[in-house]
Amino acid sequence: MSAPEVLTGTLENPGRLDKALAEATGLSRERVKGLIADGAVAISGKPAKSASAKLAGGESYRIDLPPPEPLETIAQDIPLDLVFEDENLLVVNKPAGMVVHPAAGNPDGTLVNALLHHCKGQLSGINGVARPGIVHRIDKDTSGLLVVAKSDAAHEGLARQFADHSITRRYLAVCAGHPNPASGTVSGRLGRSDKDRKKMAVLPDGSTRGKHAVTHYETVRLLNHAALIECRLETGRTHQVRVHCASIGHALLGDPVYGRTPKPLRAVLDRLKFARQALHAARLGFIHPISGESLDFRAELPPDMVELIDETAR
Repeated sequence: MSAPEVLTGTLENPGRLDKALAEATGLSRERVKGLIADGAVAISGKPAKSASAKLAGGESYRIDLPPPEPLETIAQDIPLDLVFEDENLLVVNKPAGMVVHPAAGNPDGTLVNALLHHCKGQLSGINGVARPGIVHRIDKDTSGLLVVAKSDAAHEGLARQFADHSITRRYLAVCAGHPNPASGTVSGRLGRSDKDRKKMAVLPDGSTRGKHAVTHYETVRLLNHAALIECRLETGRTHQVRVHCASIGHALLGDPVYGRTPKPLRAVLDRLKFARQALHAARLGFIHPISGESLDFRAELPPDMVELIDETAR
């Protein structure tokens, strides 16, 4: 086993120990807390006992940083549509059909496998595991934009923005029918369905299960028996857009779980061999966690959704 990496330096500013160490080393605060708990941190020659310990400023530190645990996932040379990349993060336009993270039934061919090859180890290792910094996910059959952290500091900063809902996320979707009203907001708690644990559902008012979710929608274009809509997410829950649209009677075309495709559109989907939910993560905006720069990215609709819109516009 490799020897620990030793990090040393001086903590110039007063304040909490975990915050000061994170700022000085680029490690995440969660990672720092774990290292303190493991006895791997010394402050001015004495073992650190509490992440919340207050510093006067000027203390020296030593961290015996163990090598990251290996990831049991292989690197694969899979092409990536990169929209942006620097030393801290990258933004990728994921194609429909690609799983984000390996799991049972999808051990390889995932975005993580592609990232391991592309980044060659330069990825965030939150909590000491050598793995790509997947900060958020989109479903296998949803296309569009994802941000990936390449450093612990970027991972923590992005995760904080997702947690406080300051990330800009807009999706384009083709739904069944014409929403009425043409724009509006769907909100409520999302959680596992009582009828089918593999599905998510809008839970009854007063439920203490699940998590609060808010989606704002706006009709962009009326089609034949369908509509192109834009959905702006305040929150990012599992299957949020799909469940919210279905809950108001306008399920996404091609959705195999929540969709009920109207008869006039079934022939179109069959002819086009369109076998996924018509959902695309079209816009992603956030503050760069290191530089502080405001970033805003857009991804054009993929060809299969453009073709679907053209066919349903006739």
